[in-house]
Amino acid sequence: MSIRTERIAEQLRQEISVILRDEVTDPRVEMCSITRIKLSRDLSHALVFWSPVAGDDLDVDDMEDGLISAAPFVRRLVAQRLNLRRTPEIDFRYDPSVGEGDRMLALLKEVRDDEAARHPADAEGTDGEVDADPARESEDGAAT
Repeated sequence: MSIRTERIAEQLRQEISVILRDEVTDPRVEMCSITRIKLSRDLSHALVFWSPVAGDDLDVDDMEDGLISAAPFVRRLVAQRLNLRRTPEIDFRYDPSVGEGDRMLALLKEVRDDEAARHPADAEGTDGEVDADPARESEDGAAT
């Protein structure tokens, strides 16, 4: 993507986020976050990737239906707020990467907790940090 396209995509992301938060009254889209936007080269189409803000307890299909029904309204407000020659067609797509990242962090925490439970003497006082520089000075200024 060119710098101009990236700049426009970021402006679109910000405006669509504000519109969904403040202007759209459909309760199905209250808890969604715009993660990124992919624009076509001619700026005529925008793939708007979204993810639920809260965990897995929200119905993704309902949210997607709400976003699809709000797309013409969102496009009209974007056209009014941004000075673009052509306002892109908006197509909302679910982005599972945020949820997958949360699950990955939970798995890593679980592994770290299991390791700490197996080796409590190693985990005490180190918090998983390793001193990579043996010549590092101690608090009193003497080299260790």
